[in-house]
Order: sequence, then structure tokens, then C-alpha cells
Amino acid sequence: MRYRTLGGTGVEVSTLCLGTMMFGAWGNSDEQECHRIVGEALDAGVNFVDVADVYAHGESEEILGRALRGRRDDVVLATKFHEPMGDDRNRRGNSRRWIRQAVEGSLRRLGTDRIDLYQVHRPEPDTDIDETLGALSDLVREGKVLMIGSSAFPAEEIVEAQWVARRRQRERFTTEQLPYSIMARGVEAGVLPTCQRHRLGVLAFSPLNGGWLTGKYRSTDVPDDSRAGRNGDHFDFRDAAARQRKLDIVGELDTLAAQADRTLIELALGFVLSHPAVTSAIIGPRTLPQLRSQLGAGDLATLPDEVLDRIDELVPPGSNVNPADAGYQPPALTDPAARRRR
Repeated sequence: MRYRTLGGTGVEVSTLCLGTMMFGAWGNSDEQECHRIVGEALDAGVNFVDVADVYAHGESEEILGRALRGRRDDVVLATKFHEPMGDDRNRRGNSRRWIRQAVEGSLRRLGTDRIDLYQVHRPEPDTDIDETLGALSDLVREGKVLMIGSSAFPAEEIVEAQWVARRRQRERFTTEQLPYSIMARGVEAGVLPTCQRHRLGVLAFSPLNGGWLTGKYRSTDVPDDSRAGRNGDHFDFRDAAARQRKLDIVGELDTLAAQADRTLIELALGFVLSHPAVTSAIIGPRTLPQLRSQLGAGDLATLPDEVLDRIDELVPPGSNVNPADAGYQPPALTDPAARRRR
């Protein structure tokens, strides 16, 4: 396993981060297997684990907390807040009021006295970023949180948060978690260079693009034991053009991986880890075999230039094969009222 420094924090983390969204009702309800996934990942050298309060509505945090008993100090533990945690309209978002409640819930479910990295799961235009940073700064001073980060923030909002932190003497975001894969390269245009400029550690989520880069999808027939099979509304399978384009790209990548003497999964993870801005790629195995198929990428440094050049030909830099892979669409695009003078 290789390790990199997480932004300017001085903390060394593994280049593979164990994502645990699949722990519990959203993926694997066999808690003992989830514990084995954690144990085997840590034994392989993974020291970075990511979760969120919303995953399986808190169950993922609970399972992870029990899995880490006796090994809590061996990992850099990251979780996130923002998504709805109940019907109450104030049990969500980035307000000081909700952050104070959310952190206590995560600490309780994880069975720990501090969160190493506490991340804002998504931006919230209706909440002043100073309000959010102020609440998070208080948590850092209290020792409940050690580092703070953002997730799926556009480049301009990353810059604004850095400016506000300096101007108002708040704790600043030290990491950004974003969607990045061979199929989803939109962040290369602005977000990744912005992270480099501000010395943020970068966690890349969905580096296998929801299973596409495992080779699981080979035709328009959806395997029952797949994310698309469990989720009939999987967006790639509603969009015939995006589905066919991804099938074509996977076929080309298969050939390229064989030429590079790598598996398709190793090629995909190696691509993400080759970008100079990326600190760690988040893998999210649902089963032990899935974990084992991904751990081999932990010793990768970078892919050869000729391999990266061929990937650039298949998916141009800065582009997303499916626009829905962007991870976050601002209200300026999703709400027609935001674009129309009344």
C-alpha cells in the first residue's frame, strides 16, 4: 500500500480509502461480512475510512463503529453531514443548528470521541458559508472534529470558502471529495486545479463509475447482482446514448488494460491516482471478493504516459460521458426560477 500526505495537514493516508456506503440496508446487511471487509482492508494497509450519516440512514456509521472497536486509532476516520436525516425540514443542511445535532449523532453511532475529517456533503446556497465554517470551527476548538472538508463543491465555492476562512479567521477546508473516474472527468477543468492551488487533499469518489469500470456491465442486460440491478432507476440505463457510449468505452479499455498487464479495475484506479491533485481513491466494496479485486491497486504509483494518452483519446480531458456523473448540479441549473426575471 502506498501513502500520500492529505493536503497540507501532515496526515499520511493510504492511496485507497475504504468507502462504506454499502454497509447496511443500502448494500450488504450481513454485518459480519462488513466487519471482515474492514478488517481485511486495514490488514492490507488501508488507514483511511469514509462514511456519511445518511448512508442507510445511520446504519452504515453504526456498523463501521462496531467494526473499528479496538482499532479506532489505526484509521483516519471521515464522515459527512448535509443530507436529510428525517422528515423535519431542519434535520438536514449546513446550518449551525443542524451541524451541532449532526455531529453528536455521528459520534454516537461511530462510538468515538472525535471525527478526524468532518465533511460538508454538498453545498447549500441558502446557508452563508461563514455560518457553516463558524460552526465547524467551534467543533475543531472543542476537539470533536480535527479537520474539515467539502464534497462536490464547484471551484468558485471552494475559493469562496477559502477566502471567508481567512477573512473571518475560521478553520478552512483542508480536503475536497469529488466524483472522478475515466468516465467522469469534468473536475479536471477547474476543480482539481483549484484544489492544487489551495493545497487541498482530494478524495475521489466513484472511481469505478458506479460499477462500469469493473467490467460488470457488458451489454444492455443488467446483472441482478449489480447496483443497476438493485436500482431500477439507475440513470445510465435510462439514457440509451450514455449506456451505449459507456459500453463502447469499456470494450476499448479492456484491450488497453490487457496491453498494460493490468485488470480493468486496476487501470481505472490507476488513472485516478495518476492525477497530481488526487490524494486517495475511495473504493466502496459491497462484498469481500469486490474488496480483494480492488486492493491490488494500492501499490500503483501512476500509469505510463502512453496508457494515459490512449485514455485521453477515448474520453477527452475535462469531459463527462454522462452529464449526470457530475455529482452536483447547482440550483442555477436545476431551478428554472433561478434563471428567469419576474
